[in-house]
This record gives sequence, C-alpha cells and structure tokens, in this order.
Amino acid sequence: MKQIKIVYQGGEGEIVEKKSRFIATVRPVNSEEEALEFIAELKKKYWNASHNCSAFVVGEKQELQRCSDDGEPQGTAGRPMLEVLLGTELHNAAVVVTRYFGGTLLGTGGLVRAYSKAVQEGLKNSRIIEKKSGFLLKIRTDYNGIGKIQYLLGQRGLTITNSEYTDSVTVETLVPEDELTGLKEAVTEGTNGRAVFETEKPVCFAFLEGEPIIQEGKIP
Repeated sequence: MKQIKIVYQGGEGEIVEKKSRFIATVRPVNSEEEALEFIAELKKKYWNASHNCSAFVVGEKQELQRCSDDGEPQGTAGRPMLEVLLGTELHNAAVVVTRYFGGTLLGTGGLVRAYSKAVQEGLKNSRIIEKKSGFLLKIRTDYNGIGKIQYLLGQRGLTITNSEYTDSVTVETLVPEDELTGLKEAVTEGTNGRAVFETEKPVCFAFLEGEPIIQEGKIP
C-alpha cells in the first residue's frame, strides 16, 4: 500500500546545551521555492542569531534533499538535521534550527547531537500524519443489509465518514487501495448482492485525532 508521512502542522521546539539555545522550527513545504522562502523568513526573524541552519526534503520519493550548516563546522548541523527528517521518513518538510551561542564550544560531536536533538524536539511539537492511497467508497443498501456492512467495516478498522438514511441506506468509507477488492467481495457476499457500490473515488487520506483528512488523487 502506498503511504507517506508528512507534516500536517508545523511546530517549534527548543533545547539548551552549555548555555547555547537551539530553536527548531518545522514547517510543511511542497516545493524547493517554498522551502527557501521559509528559510529566508526564519533568517529574517532570527537575524541576530549566531546561526540559522536548515534542512528540507521534498517529493513523494524524497528526491529533493538540501541542507546548510550556515557557518557551523561542515557536517555538524545541516546534515544531521536532514538525517533526522529522513530517519523519520518524512516527505515535504523543512526545518530551521536557530542557535544563539552561549559562550562554550560544544565540539563536533556536541554540535551534531544538539542539532539532531533540536529537530527531534521540533517534530515532537508538530502534527505528523501518514497519508495513504485509497478510495472514498459509497455503498447503498437496504435496511436489512446495513448491519452487516457496519460489521464488515468495523472488522477491518474502517470508519464510516458519512451516512444517509432514506428509503435505503447510503454510507461512505475510506478504504486503502489494497483492501478495496476484498471489501467489495465481502460486502456483496454478506448482503446477498443487495449492496450497490455507487462511487469509488481515488483519494489520499489520513486521520488526525479521529477526524478524516481527504485529498483528491492518489500517491504517485
């Protein structure tokens, strides 16, 4: 099943190492241009900081990856930050870690740990969701069949996102693409062919605090 993790809502996190402040700001981005604008915005906001190091990853296959040490010793900031994003398997995400120097040198290893830890703190305070490719499936049946459909959906952990009761019953549910065929066969059998599949719309979807987030189209 195709699925990707993205930052749905960015956040901030801060750590202090030997009196140096490290402020991580995380934001979702959909292009290199958006990422560069975000980095420029943070550099302007924290214009008096010692460093504004950055990393971002863009693309459904994480194909675009960039990072910057912004004056820190090479490989001690940007790359470790990028490794955290990649290790979390995030797509379309950018992070800037702002450092206010506290007067004590941290050394190469200390910088790597501090910048990595700051990104982790920023991600902890962000909302991350896992989008899946699937279908918004609309099923219509009679009142005798709805109980069986509800049972089959519950058995698979699928949520009814909408329902309508008239002379018949219509329900909508989000189905991962690799489960669609099996579900339709089970519903047809369970209702003795009385269920009608009215639409199956390709979507990407995720759940945040139990609420569905739906986007048209599938993950490439």
